[in-house]
Amino acid sequence: MPRPLIGITTYVEDSTRYGVWDLPTSLVPTGYYELVQAAGGAAVLLPPDEPASAAEVLSRVDGLVVAGGPDVDPAHYGAARDSRTGSPATVRDHWELALIAAALEADLPVLGICRGMQALNVALGGALVQHIDGHFETPGAMSWHPVRPVPGTRYADLVPEEAQVPTYHHQAVDRLGRGLVVSAHAVDGTVEAIELPDPQRWVLGVQWHPERDKDTRVMSALIEAASVRTAVPVG
Repeated sequence: MPRPLIGITTYVEDSTRYGVWDLPTSLVPTGYYELVQAAGGAAVLLPPDEPASAAEVLSRVDGLVVAGGPDVDPAHYGAARDSRTGSPATVRDHWELALIAAALEADLPVLGICRGMQALNVALGGALVQHIDGHFETPGAMSWHPVRPVPGTRYADLVPEEAQVPTYHHQAVDRLGRGLVVSAHAVDGTVEAIELPDPQRWVLGVQWHPERDKDTRVMSALIEAASVRTAVPVG
């Protein structure tokens, strides 16, 4: 059986230096695809495309990872922009919200990471807190803090204990999107994981960065759910 193919959304930068070049780039830190590979999947990057093509693009993959990155534009959840919210990532917002909608329509397994969790919440009609303190300390360096699973959730089944996780964010879930439940909190009450409780759909968002950790349990569960789509019917 082939390894499940997992699509990973990309960061989009106006200027990236490498070698003698300084060019616009669509990129992803290596930790994302290395985590997919370590969990038994194969990875492919999904740079921005026309939102109308989201369903066609996702028809080629078995699961979706929505990566971290800049703040989701508060216009997408009907809020005025806080002065501490980052500049809009318009192309990425439209693409990733379309991918999430198409993935949910197709019952594709979805894992949202940091911004990806927030985008999942917004795609389902939820809203965000535009600034919180205490979830990163030094620019460009991960902080670590404990998260506590909510008993009875998919996340708690995967990671039943309080776990230290790498974190780097200044926004968080406020109003939950349609059908979502909270599946982990930080000690200060911040929502750290959300999921759809439907047992027929594997949809989970985590506010931290598992690609910066060695724990593969969450990604392995995504790969297991995606592997069902690679199975060839017999008979």
